[in-house]
Amino acid sequence: MIPAQFEYHAPTSVQEALQLLRTYGADAKLMAGGHSLLPLMKFRLATPAHLVDLGRIPSLRYIKEDGRQVAIGAMATHWMIESSDLLRQRVPLLPEAAAQIGDVQVRNMGTIGGSLAHADPAADYPAAALALEAEIVAEGPGGRRTIGAADFFTGLYATALTPEEILVEIRVPLQAARMGTAYLKMAHPASGFAVVGVAALVTLDAQGRCERARLGVTGVGSVAYRARATEDRLIGKALDAKTVAVAAESAADGVDVNADVFASSEYRRHLAIVFVRRAVQKALDRVKG
Repeated sequence: MIPAQFEYHAPTSVQEALQLLRTYGADAKLMAGGHSLLPLMKFRLATPAHLVDLGRIPSLRYIKEDGRQVAIGAMATHWMIESSDLLRQRVPLLPEAAAQIGDVQVRNMGTIGGSLAHADPAADYPAAALALEAEIVAEGPGGRRTIGAADFFTGLYATALTPEEILVEIRVPLQAARMGTAYLKMAHPASGFAVVGVAALVTLDAQGRCERARLGVTGVGSVAYRARATEDRLIGKALDAKTVAVAAESAADGVDVNADVFASSEYRRHLAIVFVRRAVQKALDRVKG
């Protein structure tokens, strides 16, 4: 398929991109890596009159430590995140998730900002962002604002970004002592997207009990979510295999579970339980190891 006719814009600064959004309004569409938008345009499910390509804004492509956080520019590619020594040492959950996205070509072009802003319900980064309690920085006409990951994903392909805003940065806390993380997924054999994906973060106190648990789940519902019922059943407990397994039974509580030709809702619910259990156990093993 051939996309509908559009005018192409390649701003070199965030301010120039924002001006283009103000000028063209609803007729403009932002593009980061293009892996989600371009297929939609080819099938004419998206027909923007003006395409604003963020790929030539160098100020959005970085990974740097900033106090007790790592700041990541929205145009940092999956490969940059996967191969970053800083992230491997300080926030290893993100490289682990990035390494499971698509193939080499996708990881060299796709970006973390584009993925988060697109909010695909089967994407990998939303689960990691939720488990890490990341902060999403948006810039618009009124300046910058910070949105917590728990408030960022609002529905199917929907986020808290306004039409006039650009996602410019992701901020994630550094991994703390006695903390372990893990990202596991069952990938769809054709697309590589998560049929079910789970990002787990577990912190133990000095007595070896669970002090903190954060679980981000993708692929199961219409939006990535925190498995809070399971988290609550882990906190304060000594996490042996039985305790983890019992807590994981709540992995999809309150979720309208997706169903498609590949996986029924019952199967996805079962996978959510299995992968939450496995991800928590792997994160726990990394604390103890």
